[in-house]
Amino acid sequence: MIGLDTNVVVRYITQDDPTQSPLAVKLIRSLTPEDPGFLSAVAIAELVWVLEASYGFTKKELVEVLDTLLRSKELNIEQAEIVTQAVRQFGSGNTDFADCLIERISHSAGCHHTLTFDRKAAKFAGMRLVHSV
Repeated sequence: MIGLDTNVVVRYITQDDPTQSPLAVKLIRSLTPEDPGFLSAVAIAELVWVLEASYGFTKKELVEVLDTLLRSKELNIEQAEIVTQAVRQFGSGNTDFADCLIERISHSAGCHHTLTFDRKAAKFAGMRLVHSV
């Protein structure tokens, strides 16, 4: 198994670099279920941020990308079940993916709740506002 940095996946998805994109395609296509690539939860969060902020991906497009990555037998996603839960929460709510992932990871770690100053995260990602503790 080999770890993949966010930029490799970005180049593969966006095909925006004439030098790096073909290398990313070759690398991703070389992965197998027996010798997969590894994507950390941090890389997944960063990927969503980059695709949204730099490439203008819509929420629907982001969910499709994440679902495809999660279904891939050639990729091992860190905490895949938690990432899947975060994707569902993100897709059905009105908050950032990172907030959904933070809340789901905290929940899986046994936290009673996750505190935030972000009203949107409290409303849509299942967090609680600090002043309402």
